Amino acid sequence: MTTQVTTQVTGQVTGPVTGPDLSPAPLDPFRASVAGLYRDDVVEVRAVGERRSRRGLATVRTPHFDLTPASGGRRVRVDHVLGPHEIDDDVAGLVATELFGPGWLRGVALFERVFTGVVRSMHPDPLASWDLFYGNTLAQLDRWRDVAPGAGGSGHGTIAEYAPVYAHAEGLLAPGSVLEVGCCFGFLPLRLAASGRTVTASDVAPGTVRLLGEVAQRRGVRLETVVADAAHHPGADASVDTVLVLHLLEHVDAEHGQRILAEALRLARRRVVVAVPLEDVAEETWGHVRTISLDDLRAWGAATGHPHDVHELHGGWLVVDVG
Repeated sequence: MTTQVTTQVTGQVTGPVTGPDLSPAPLDPFRASVAGLYRDDVVEVRAVGERRSRRGLATVRTPHFDLTPASGGRRVRVDHVLGPHEIDDDVAGLVATELFGPGWLRGVALFERVFTGVVRSMHPDPLASWDLFYGNTLAQLDRWRDVAPGAGGSGHGTIAEYAPVYAHAEGLLAPGSVLEVGCCFGFLPLRLAASGRTVTASDVAPGTVRLLGEVAQRRGVRLETVVADAAHHPGADASVDTVLVLHLLEHVDAEHGQRILAEALRLARRRVVVAVPLEDVAEETWGHVRTISLDDLRAWGAATGHPHDVHELHGGWLVVDVG
């Protein structure tokens, strides 16, 4: 793997820093670490608090991060000044804005490792660090869920931006059970399950699904988790009342997306709810590979042959009533 890192010092670009030549081990959210330090084959992330060292010539300094090539260029080193109360899903926005937006770092895989490293650097116990992350994020969701950022927003990015998306999705649920495919961290399934709903959360990433299951158990929430591609889910036909496909389709190509939609229609007994960001350009940092318009949603709805609704609120929505 080659990691491209552009380091700018006093207005001069010193060129790319090459990462390890060997293929790194898969990202493991439960990888062993020590207090204040997360290290894998690609990144080294340290929680330094207010103890920032003097900036070296090869270091990029931002409000929250110091970025330096480490281990003879074989790793990227990121020091951060974030405290425990700041470890929530908005860390992703900070990493994107300060390190990836300006082009210092690039690539979804590297983004995920830096983000994971920041969370994991907070506690040597993997589950304790992730429980801190989930707890802070869920508390922020409660704070922001009724504060709308504006009907024209994409509903993507910070917790304040996607909390209203979750609130709107909750309002669109049919009575009964819920399945979210491509759930990622699964904040919404956790919330719904904690409220007493029968909920299943699925994602293609085994590490993410395991993490969600472990956190749910730690928090005393009954939540079923499944490792599955959203286009090939093991559930039976009409086995769940509402299927949620929230901010997933922009991450896959058109053919894969059509299979996901067909699978959601197969699984749903009552309703399918689809949400997408409305972007002019696909956001690479977040792993988006295409843009989706309201016209696309209308065409998909018409193709189902079922009653459906398309509207805009913090992004685009397609709601299909299948029964």
